[in-house]
Amino acid sequence: MASNYTNTTHFNDTNYFDGSHAPDSVIHYTIAAAVAMGLCLFGLVGNIIVFWYLFFRIPRNKYSVYIINLTAADLLLLTFAAILMMVNINTLVGSNPDFEGSAGFYTFLEIIYDLSLYSGMYFLTAIIIERCISELFPIWCHNYRPKTLSVTMCICLWILGCSESLIENLLCTQEDFSNQTPVCTAVEIMTFTLSIFICLPLMILSSFTLLIAIMWITRNRYPPRLYIIVIAAVCIFILSVIPFNFLWFLMYLRLLSSIQDTLGLYFASILTAALSSTCKPFMYFFVGRLWKQKSSNSIYDTLHRAFEAEDDEKEEIKCEK
Repeated sequence: MASNYTNTTHFNDTNYFDGSHAPDSVIHYTIAAAVAMGLCLFGLVGNIIVFWYLFFRIPRNKYSVYIINLTAADLLLLTFAAILMMVNINTLVGSNPDFEGSAGFYTFLEIIYDLSLYSGMYFLTAIIIERCISELFPIWCHNYRPKTLSVTMCICLWILGCSESLIENLLCTQEDFSNQTPVCTAVEIMTFTLSIFICLPLMILSSFTLLIAIMWITRNRYPPRLYIIVIAAVCIFILSVIPFNFLWFLMYLRLLSSIQDTLGLYFASILTAALSSTCKPFMYFFVGRLWKQKSSNSIYDTLHRAFEAEDDEKEEIKCEK
């Protein structure tokens, strides 16, 4: 997103604040940054646990590969969001806000942050589309789906997220963003189109398809946990992250005029992105415990139940028939 507009130098320019409200604004933004940093640290614990078990202990299937990469993206996002908040707190109330190399360091943080945010969005889109296709065309997926498709897709999506982040942060700098240069305008339209006009409709359409599938399945038995995990993760992302992508574009069009609106949007977007990444591992644990009978409640068993390939077995039965 267009976070490069909110460079650290903006916090030090008191002309952007109403003189009577500048101290209050600094306090509010410092509290927001501290809350976001605490949320990031809390979310890191859950995502590290999920990544460890999925990567090293739980047998992988075509869907857990996406979840592993999604968790890695969340880990990156939470780590660099926490560092961004530390830099912002130092800029707001620290004794050395303009340390040497701060601009380059801030740009580096933004590149990795945007990389993780965009890649996570693409992983969510890919997994729900693949789950939807597997439900609609089970025989085709069983017979013709390449076994390495998940790994190949994840590599391509990492490259896509990295390319988008580099283009946005290097071709649309703070000055270009403020001046609305043609190149920066093209970059903003590209990122807005990818998130709002491509990923969002695909997520919504696939989610509704899976919801219909759940309604059909639950007439005879409990729905697969993976369905619930994917739909819940998509809903959390859509509700928490997508609206701020839209607001960033409005800000670029200068429909948000004051610096208070800009900085408030900046901190709110990072806070909600961190919240989205923090919620996912705890959602996995919760869904993994649903409908348990006398099975173990260990972390391994909980995550294994959450991501077990029960749907693959159902597809194989359909194919055999």
